[in-house]
Parts: sequence; C-alpha cells; structure tokens
Amino acid sequence: MRLHRLRITAFGPFAEPQEIDFDALSGAGIFLLHGPTGAGKTSVLDAVCYALYGSVPGPRQAPGTSLRSDHAAAGAPTEVTLELTAGGRRLEITRRPEQDRPKKRGTGTTKDKAQSWLRERTGEDWVALSRSHQEIGEEVEQLLGMSREQFCQVVLLPQGEFARFLRADEAARGRLLGRLFDTRRFAAVEALLGERRRAAEAKVRAGDEKVLHTAQRLAQASGDSADLRAWPLPGHQPGDPGLAGAVRAWAAVARCSARERLTVAEYALAAAESRHAAARRAAEDERELDRLQRRHAETTRRAALLAEAAPERERVRGLLDQARRGALVAPALELRGQASAAHLAAAHAEAAARAELPPALAEAGTGQLAAVEQRLREDLGALGAARRAEQRSAEIGRERADLDRESRAAEEQDQESAQWLERWEATRSALQDRADAAQQAATLAEQLAGRLEPARMHLAAARRRDALAAEAEHTAGELLSVREESAAARERWLELKEARLRGIAAELAEALVSGEACAVCGSAEHPDPARPAPGHVDRAAEDGAHAAFERAEEARAAVERRLAAVEEARAEAAAAAGDATTAELLDLTADLSSRHAAAHAAAAALHEARERLARADREHAARSADRLDSERRAASRVSRREALDREQASLDSELARVRGDAPTVAARARTLEDRVRMVSAAATALRRAETTAARLKEADDQLADAAFKAGFDTVEAASDAVLPEYERSALQHRLDGWQAEEASLADRRTEAGTAEAAALPPADPERAEARAARAAATLRTAGSACDAARVRCAELDRLSRQAEQELRALGPLREAYDRVARLAGLTAGTSADNERRMRLEAYVLAARLEQVAAAATVRLLRMSGGRYTLVHSDARAGGRGRSGLGLHVVDAWTGSERDTATLSGGETFFASLALALGLADVVTDEAGGMRLDTLFIDEGFGSLDDQALDEVLDVLDSLRERDRSVGIVSHVADLRSRVQAQLEIVKQRGGSVVRHRTAAAVLD
Repeated sequence: MRLHRLRITAFGPFAEPQEIDFDALSGAGIFLLHGPTGAGKTSVLDAVCYALYGSVPGPRQAPGTSLRSDHAAAGAPTEVTLELTAGGRRLEITRRPEQDRPKKRGTGTTKDKAQSWLRERTGEDWVALSRSHQEIGEEVEQLLGMSREQFCQVVLLPQGEFARFLRADEAARGRLLGRLFDTRRFAAVEALLGERRRAAEAKVRAGDEKVLHTAQRLAQASGDSADLRAWPLPGHQPGDPGLAGAVRAWAAVARCSARERLTVAEYALAAAESRHAAARRAAEDERELDRLQRRHAETTRRAALLAEAAPERERVRGLLDQARRGALVAPALELRGQASAAHLAAAHAEAAARAELPPALAEAGTGQLAAVEQRLREDLGALGAARRAEQRSAEIGRERADLDRESRAAEEQDQESAQWLERWEATRSALQDRADAAQQAATLAEQLAGRLEPARMHLAAARRRDALAAEAEHTAGELLSVREESAAARERWLELKEARLRGIAAELAEALVSGEACAVCGSAEHPDPARPAPGHVDRAAEDGAHAAFERAEEARAAVERRLAAVEEARAEAAAAAGDATTAELLDLTADLSSRHAAAHAAAAALHEARERLARADREHAARSADRLDSERRAASRVSRREALDREQASLDSELARVRGDAPTVAARARTLEDRVRMVSAAATALRRAETTAARLKEADDQLADAAFKAGFDTVEAASDAVLPEYERSALQHRLDGWQAEEASLADRRTEAGTAEAAALPPADPERAEARAARAAATLRTAGSACDAARVRCAELDRLSRQAEQELRALGPLREAYDRVARLAGLTAGTSADNERRMRLEAYVLAARLEQVAAAATVRLLRMSGGRYTLVHSDARAGGRGRSGLGLHVVDAWTGSERDTATLSGGETFFASLALALGLADVVTDEAGGMRLDTLFIDEGFGSLDDQALDEVLDVLDSLRERDRSVGIVSHVADLRSRVQAQLEIVKQRGGSVVRHRTAAAVLD
C-alpha cells in the first residue's frame, strides 16, 4: 500500500482546503511531519485513517466528538480525499462525515448525512465504483488485509503504546496481540472445550446423583438390620471415582441380609400357623359344648310353658268348632243382607222417580210408562233434520254478513286505489326529483372532501409556520445578544493576552532567585529585574477571560444550533402551507367544512330516495293488478248473495212448522229429552223395586234352611256363631303353634349328646376365643413380616438391577468426561500435563510474539550497535501467573538476560521502535504479504542522543531497500536538519495550514 495524495477540507484544525503530496515527500524515503503542539500533526494521520475506514483511531473517537473544523466557513463542507495504490490498483476514496450546513432556502442549517465515494483509475479516467459505506469499507479491508485496529498499530506506529507494551504484563501483551492477530478462534476453541467439559461433567454428576438416589432407595428398601448398621451406606459424593464399587458392594450386603431375614420370617410363620390351628380347634369344641348345654336348658323351659297353656288350648278348640259350623251359614246370611239392602235402595229410588212424574202418571204401571217413553223418543228423532236445517240457516246468515263486509271493504279499497292512481304521476315525479338532488349532493360532497383535507393540512402548517416564525425571531434576537457577548469576551481575552505578553518580563522576574541561573539569559546575577506595571495581567486573569470566552462560544453555538433547527422547521412548514395567510386558510377551511357538511347531510338521503321510488313503482304495479281482480270478485259476490237468499227462504218455512211453541229447534229438543229421561227413570226404578222384593223373599227362605242344616236352633244363634276369617285364622294359628311346639320338644328329647353335655361343667367359649384371637394376631404378624421380607428382597433385586444399569450407562459418560476434561485443561493451561500453564490462545500468541521478537532483533542490533537482542520467554510468571508471553532483552556486553523494564529511556525507544517495525512485518505477512510502502512513526525521538538518533535514522533509511517511505512525527528540532523532506503544520489563528519542504523546493 502506497499513499499518493491527501486533500483535507474543514477537518480538525484545517479550515481551508489543504493538499499533501506523499509522492513528493516519499522521494527521499524518510520525511518529517512537524509543527507546534496542537497544530494538527496527528490530525493528518487521523485524516488518512478516516479516509480508509470511515473513523479515526480509537482513542480519538470519543462520543460526541466532531471532525469538523471550528475555523471553517459555514458553507465549506468537511471532506477528506485520499489517493492510494493497494493491490496494484490506483484508488481514490472521498468521505464526508455527518455535518450541519446552511439551508439553500431561507436561514438556518440542515443536517447532511455521511457520504462516501470510491473511484478507480483505469487509464486516464476515473471510474466510480461505489457510494456505499459498507461496500467501500469491505473493499478497503480486503485490499489492505487489515482491520482499522491493525492499520493503526502497523502503519501509524504509536511509539508510546509500544513502550508500554515492552513494560506491560503478559495479560496486557495478550490483549494487544489478540487484537492484531485475531486469535478469537483459538479462544473460541478454549471456550468450546470448556463448555463441553462442563456439559460432560454435568452429565456425569447427574448420573452419579441418579446412582446415589437409587442407593438411597436401596437403603430405604433394606430397612433396619444389624448387618447394615455395621455396614452403613457409602458417603461418596457425585463425581467420586470409587462410587460404583462402593454401591455395588453395599447392594450385595443388603441383598444377603434381606434373604437371611426372609428365611427367619418363613420359619416363624410356619410355627405361628401350627399354634393358630390348634387354638381354632379348641375354640370350636368349646363353642359346640356351650351350644348343647344351652339347647338342653331351652328345651326344659319350653316344656314347662306348654303344660301351663293346656286349659287355653281346650277353649280355643271349642271356639274353632262353632266357627266351622257357623261358616256353613255365612253365605246365606251374606246373601240375605245383600238382598235386604238392594230392596231398600230400590224402594227409595221408586218413590223419588214417581214424585217427578206429572199427576196423570203418578200411579202408572211399568207398561204404561214404557208406552209414553216410546212416543216421546219418536218425537225427538223427528227433530234431527230440523236441527240441521236450523244450523244451515245460521251459516247462511254468517255468509251473507261476510259478503256484505267484503263488499264494503272492496269498495273502500277501490276508492283509495283510484285516488292513489290519480296522484301517481305527480308522486313519481317528486320522488325522482329527490333522488336526483341527493345524487348531486353526494357528488358535491366527494369533491369538497378532496379539497377539505389539503386545506386542513395547509392550515395546520400555516399555524406551525407562524409559531416557528415567532420562535425564530425570538431566537435570532437571543443569538444577536450571545454573539455580542462572545465577541466582547473574545476581545477581552485578546486584550488581556496582549497585555500579559507586554508584561511577561515582570512575570518571569517574579520567578528569579538570587544566585540561580535565569531561565531566559542564563545569568546568575539579576541586577535590575523587571517590575509589574500598573494594571499588570497575570496568567489567572488571562485564563479566566479565556474560560469566559469559551463559555460564550458554547452558548453562541447552542443558540445557533437551536435557531437553525427552528428555521429549518419553519421553512418546512412554510413550504407545506404555501403563500396563503393563516386567516385566509382558516376562512377557506371553515367554508369548505360547512359546505361539505351540508352536502354530506343532503347526500345521506340518496339511498332512502331511491328505495322510496322503487317501492312506489312496485306499489303502482300491484294496485293496477288489484283493480282488475276487484271487479271480478264483485260480480262473483252478487251471484252468491242471490243463491243464499233463495235457500234461506226455503229453510225458514220448514223450521216454523217444526219448532211449534219453542223459540228454536234446540229448545224443543231439550224439552223432549228431559221428558224422555224422566219417564225412563221412573220405569227403571219401578222394575228394580219389583225385582229386589222377589230376591229378598228367596234369601229369607235359604237362610232358614241353612241354619237348620248346620245344627242351630234359630237364625240368630247361627248368626252369633259366625266369626270373621281373621279371628278364625288367629285361633287356628295359636292351636297350630301349640301342636308344633309339642312336636319340637319331642324331637329335642330324642337328640343324642344333649343330655350328656348338660351333665358336664359349664363351657367358657369366650376364653377359648380369646386364645384363638391371640394366635391369629401372632399369625398375621408373622405373615406380614414374611411378606415384607419377600417384598424387600424383590425390591432390593429390582433396585440392584437398576443401579447396575445406571452404573453401566455411566461408564461411557465418565470416559467422555475424562477425555474432554484433559483436553479442556490442556488448552486452558490448568492441566498437570501443561507444565507452563499456557493457554491455547497464549500459545498461538507466543508463537507470533517469537516471530515479532526475531524480526525486531534484526533492527535492534543495528540501532544498539550490536548490544541488545529481544527474545521471547515462555517461562512461568511469578505466583499463580501463567507463562507464554514473556519478553526479555539480552545484553551482549554482559551476556545476561534481563527484563525490558530495566532499559533506559533511549534504549526503550530503540526497543519499542524495533518492536513496532518487527510487528509491522509480521502483521503484513499474516495479512497475506500485502506491501506496506508508507509508514508513520509518531513521537519518541526526543529521548535520543545524537549518536542514537543517527543509528535510528540509519535503520529507518534501510527501509528504503524495500521501497518504503517512512514519515516521522516529532518535535525534535535536530531532525529538521537531518531530514530534508518535511511537511510542516503551521498553526494560525484562522486555522492550520500545511507546507511542503523538500530538497528541491518549498511548496505552500
């Protein structure tokens, strides 16, 4: 990479456009960049870095820092253009940062975005390649093969930083080398292995915790035993290597102990079963003896009670004999009672029916009543046809009323339709006019809506324009005031500064000490020191005035920025509002709003008007059709009315003949029905009374015959002997019970063993049951213990198999963890195999540092006259530190190796410069061998004597062997006579300027 030309405009301290011709400066191989402090030497390097990468070196890229020159004119844009050759291509890069500029219209400023241009020279022409910041940055980084950090470290050699690099600890060296050589991939490998180690460790710990959990379950399942109390559960933690063997051994002991306890429990269960069977048999024998003894006592008691009930048995037997004979008479008694009751009821009914008959039939017999009933029924049957005729007559009346009602309704409808049809043309014309008017209103509303919204936007913009104009006027007045204050503060500061310079001799005289040399003339005698004149200005007064000027300038800049923002907003509002005034826009908006509201309200009736017109058309068609139908229905109603009149006259003559005295046929029918019902009831009651009298006489004869046959003297005696069925059943049940008891006692007396059992001592079944219950409880306890032992053995076997499976699955995980842990520890420098505790990234950086030290030593030997050599050391640091990035210097005069911190100031400059140049060579090779034909060395030469300075310049001059040019940035005055090609930065009140000085000419 070779720099050809740099153009700077309004950048840093440079107000006017400045051009730097690196081709002219590089002709001698070495050129000097010098100037007073603050003139802008470093700003030239910043401009080169900004042109290439779009930003200045890191320490100077502070937040809120502006690259624009404070001395530049308002209309001059801040711009940097760099012409260079990289990768065999001639390129031109132009960059403008984001900046404020005056508006093209009106007052105030507006902000321009950052811009970039990349051009390439092909032949005699320049071809534009890109205007994208990202594309240009990627293209430059690809051509140079270096990032901004590497470029600032390799091309713009910061000597102070390399001096710190020499004396820094290994961590600081690692940070710098990591930025330059990009060893993030090796750090990523360390992090990846660390993550895998932690993941594998987590899996192993999870597996161990799972095994320990299973072991805890084994301990819970094994219960409490003397063997396990003597052999407790292992106290291993997750990750302990002996965990598997300890768990296996403890599980084997637990299973053996559980099987022994199962054998003991089985023997105890067999003994308990034998004792329980014997106790159960003894209890059963005792219960049987108790049953026989109680049965014998119960038999004796019941026999005594049966003997006491003998007289009662005889009485019940006599009552049952009379009741059996009375039962033979009971049917006749029941039949006679029924006949008597029926006869009484029939007699009462006959008397009531005869009371309702007319006097002529009060004494009539059954035959006469039957004949009267037959005649009345014949008259009632003749009224059926008359009833139907009467119903038809009523229907004809209703039909005639319906016809009359329909005729009146049809006439009213015809009249209303005729009137409506007469008004049809006028109605239709009015509805059509309403629809047309609503349509016109809708069209007008749409037009007004299109004009209303822009009018409102213009009105809002006009109001904003007026408000911003007032604010701009106020801010302009404020700016005028702060500008006057700033100018006054500036004049005050300059006056004080000139006054102080005029009296500077007195200020220097105040520092004179008798006998000590003067800082100005060097004399130790001070015969007549200057005295402060009246009104002398000291440094504090000047600094105070300068501070006041800076505050005034800050206030002025702030007000200018605020005014620019207000002016820009006002211009935008004015452009949006147009030329009309706010009042005109307000009147226009109000007029459009009212007209639009009226048109919108009128247009709202469009849909209703169209619907009403359509309904009127449909109604006209329907009324025209109904008018024709109404005429046909009227003719039909006339014909129907005439037919009904003829039928009604025929029915009226027939009904007058049938009704007689009654008002209606129905009334005549009800009268005949009442007479038929009365005669029929009387005839029925007379026949029933005659029949029940005959049945009563027959029942008396049958009762007397039945009482005689049953052995009773009178009917009354037979009636008293009759008992109800439930009393006979109760007596028979008592007699049967006595007989059954007698038979049961006879059977018990013949049972075997009862008498022998009664002769034995009383039985005690409760005591025998208690002994059997205790034996059963012992048996249950033994059974539960045996079952628990079996379950314990099965659970221990299952958990042992589970633990074995978990341990087998844990084996590969532990192997994987050991392998990854060894690799992670080796790369992290914590493994015992890594004797020097060197991390992988540090190992790679150590190799790079070794290359840098070798490349630096080539130049350090020349600069130090063959005395010093830089060597890389991978010895471990003191304490707990790690090794890999040590840097020592070997002194050929003493043959000893010592730390770089012991070098003097000039020696440190030698070493740091050699280190910077060596690092540049290594980074260049790392970047793919890209040639770096232009280098800059920033400061550090002031610590060298004349001989050391010559040696350094010889080394730098040797760089021309590789066709390189080196720019030295320094204040050292001796370099101005030793280096012919110079770029001088001249500091002026209106901004710095550059001057080229070469052996051939001096260029302004």
